Amino acid sequence: MIELRSDTFTLPTRKMMDAIQEAVLGDDVYGEDPTASKLEEEVARILGKEAAILMPSGTMANLASIMAHCPRGSKVLVGDESDIYIYEAAGASVCGGIMYEPIPTQPDGRLAISDLERAFPLEPEDPQFALPSLICLENTHNRMGGRVLPLSYLEEVRMFADGKGVPVHMDGARLFNAAVALGVEASEIAGYADSVQFCLSKGLSAPIGSIVAGTNEFIEKVYRLRKMLGGGMRQVGIIAAPGLIALQQMVDRLAVDHSNALRLAEGLAEIPGIVTHVEDVETNIVYFRIEHPKLTWQTFIQEARKHGLCIAELGHGRIRAVTHSGIQASDIDRALEIVRKLMADHDEQSV
Repeated sequence: MIELRSDTFTLPTRKMMDAIQEAVLGDDVYGEDPTASKLEEEVARILGKEAAILMPSGTMANLASIMAHCPRGSKVLVGDESDIYIYEAAGASVCGGIMYEPIPTQPDGRLAISDLERAFPLEPEDPQFALPSLICLENTHNRMGGRVLPLSYLEEVRMFADGKGVPVHMDGARLFNAAVALGVEASEIAGYADSVQFCLSKGLSAPIGSIVAGTNEFIEKVYRLRKMLGGGMRQVGIIAAPGLIALQQMVDRLAVDHSNALRLAEGLAEIPGIVTHVEDVETNIVYFRIEHPKLTWQTFIQEARKHGLCIAELGHGRIRAVTHSGIQASDIDRALEIVRKLMADHDEQSV
């Protein structure tokens, strides 16, 4: 089976499994797991932040970060196509008493400064208005096709946020994909945000976990919130150990995933009945549509799976394919063969 539904389907490498077996363990709720501490120190160094903390998931990482930044009754500015707004179960509102204000998402994943400006009330002293207390950016941007936010744009947002006196949180679930695509260190991207989270369990191929990084004071708040939300774990070195291997060995190879995604997009663009925008493919995500009188996206996904190709719809009737460490160039070529055959078979039925 060719698995292209998500890079969350990545499996840990042999070295990761060996590292789990050999990890030195302690009770992390007491702050005494040396492997977890080593991972957190390494992440802080890599991202140029004062401190970092290991979290069970990206959803909890984003939620704890928002709650650490925002007082109850304030609002967080999020993209209307962001994962935080769409896929994370309204946690900030439910758990933190924080209002989401959705900002229109541009095709390249940006939130226009003019739209952010409109989210700030003209009369902030008016008690009926919830005041913005945080701006959230997503980089790379999932639902906009794995697009990378330009450094010039990040600088623009940083200046705007400073002028408004609010912090910036970056949902960098695929932060290292962005860094590889731009050819810069991850710290250069993270430097524009007050806090950042990234997933170890997507393209980096670790089995579990995400990391939040920021100032010492901020991470202390996240530490307490992690416990409150049920994320305090004990011998967490078994998660941290493969995370260390992921950072050491799996970052540079993300360029292979990007190359395979482009290979897929270019191949799909040549198939009648498939609509995709090759120029938008910057990292490891490809979106495409089915435009065929005999096929819907639902039937296409069903038939593709029968032929050994797993893909999924991810908003607005678009099909998403995500490349990762479990996919080789030969898998891309086989996937394209499957798609060509499906489309050709239904072309014959249309005659």
